[in-house]
Formats: sequence, C-alpha cells, structure tokens
Amino acid sequence: MFKHLLIPLDGSRLAESALAPAVYLAQTLNAAVTLLHIIEQDAPRQVHREPHLTGPVEAQQYLDAVAGRTFPPGLTIKRHVHSDQVADVARSIARHADELAPDLIVMCAHGRSGPRDWLVGNIAQQIIGMGTTPVLLVRSPQGAALPAFSCRTLAVPLDGDPAHEQVLPIAAALAACCGARLHLLMVIPTLDTLSGEKAAAAMLMPQTMNALLELNQQNADEYLRGHLPPLHGAGLTATTEVVRGDPATGIMEAAKRAAADVIVLGTHRKAGLGAFWAGSVAPKVAGRTTLPLLLMPLPKAKTGD
Repeated sequence: MFKHLLIPLDGSRLAESALAPAVYLAQTLNAAVTLLHIIEQDAPRQVHREPHLTGPVEAQQYLDAVAGRTFPPGLTIKRHVHSDQVADVARSIARHADELAPDLIVMCAHGRSGPRDWLVGNIAQQIIGMGTTPVLLVRSPQGAALPAFSCRTLAVPLDGDPAHEQVLPIAAALAACCGARLHLLMVIPTLDTLSGEKAAAAMLMPQTMNALLELNQQNADEYLRGHLPPLHGAGLTATTEVVRGDPATGIMEAAKRAAADVIVLGTHRKAGLGAFWAGSVAPKVAGRTTLPLLLMPLPKAKTGD
C-alpha cells in the first residue's frame, strides 16, 4: 500500500487543499510524507492572489511551518525545496517523482489558467505519462470550504479491459486499510450516446444496435459480479452497478448515488504531449466532478485507453 506520499505545494491555500487527504492517508497507512516546493523561473509576484514563494529560504520556512501546524506528532515529514529555478514546474515535479520515489502524489487541481488546466492538463499528464506514480487529485471548490476528506466508499469504474482491472488490487488494498466499501461500476452507452462508427451503425440499424447494447448490459452485470467473490472472500464489502449513457456522466452519477468519497480510474501511459488524455474518459471526469480522483497509471498501450 502507499507508504510514501509526495505533496507539491506552491504556497497558496488552494494547493494546501491536498494537505487534509495527506494527513488522513499518512495516519491511516502509517506513510511518510515529503512536502515539495519548486522555485519557478520568472515567477509572478502572486499566485492565486497570494504572495508567491520566490526564494529557497522562505520556501523552506514555509514547508517547515506547514509540517508543524498540519501533521500530528509521530509521522515522518520531510521537506524538499528545489532551489534551482525552473521554467517548467510540471516537468520538474514529474522528475522529482522519479528522484524521491513516492508511491502516491497528492495534489490540488488548480492553476492560473483555470481550475483544471494547470494540473489536470499538464502536471498529471506528465507525471502519469512519464512515470508510474499514482496521483490523487483533490478539487477545491471555488468560494466553498473543502469538505473533510474520508475514504468510506471507493467508486471503481471498469470497462472490461483486462489492463484496467489492474486497479482492483490497489483499490482493494486501500479499502482494506481504510475500512471502505468498493463500488464497481460499468457504463454501457445508449443509442444517443454512441460515437464514431457505432453511432453511424446505430442510425442505419437502430433495432440491431439496441439489441446489442442490451446484451452488453447483461454481460457487464455478469462481468462485474464475477469480481465479487474474491473481494468478499478477503473480507471486503463490495457492490456493483451497470449504468447506461455517456461514460463520464454515468461514472459521476453512479459515484454520487453510491456516496463515494473517491473515484479510482486506471489510465494508460502514452508517450507525447497530450497523449495521456487522448481518447480517455479521465479528463472529462476530472474536469466535472468535485470528488477526489485517484488516477492509476497502467502499462503503456499502443491504442485505446
């Protein structure tokens, strides 16, 4: 399970939204924590309307203060300031993930160009695209206090791809440590939510395609239920749900019905800028849900996600 958490901080209260999940997980999993700050080249004077940390001394003092006021005694809390100025903070964090070897990165999805662009479109892409470290994204609602982090129910979307089933052991281990319930779900499209060639086929043969989707729904129910015996045998509480409609919308609505605290998604690592998101439901969910999103990098694949 996760034994070393990396928490990148830029000095803002928004970035500090990642601290509550970090405290919860560090205590629950008895994990060490490394607080990281990157000195940005030509940094703006303010970030998120707050003074920006531009020097290594004030950055070190800031991390020391965060460690002292946030984490209870008995936990291992390290601080790391990258004092050499860098132009690409996202890439630097990705490189530090390799250097410091955490097994989970906890970050707030925020940024200067919008609530999701800085992290979801850049840092998470690079970390998962270049490495193998899972990332827990925490969304900080604008104008609202961040709810207390808990881990009582994990929503785990699957799509029948054996590669994506690799998230199950991690989700199950986390559920066991937290005493959480697993909610396995799968989304089957409706005729009006099909895309590409399948949408064209539905227009030509709607009855045939509808019958095929109904069969897929039955198969999905059997597929999900097939995962229950080993989970129940391990003493875990696990439920299943098959949803019809758009994948991202279906995942979010199912997670809400299940009162999920975290959505666990597997996504393939792909080379090339922007390839991490290509054809993936992950950015659509990340951009629209307020729930924490645990992204699990999977082995590289030539096609699909």
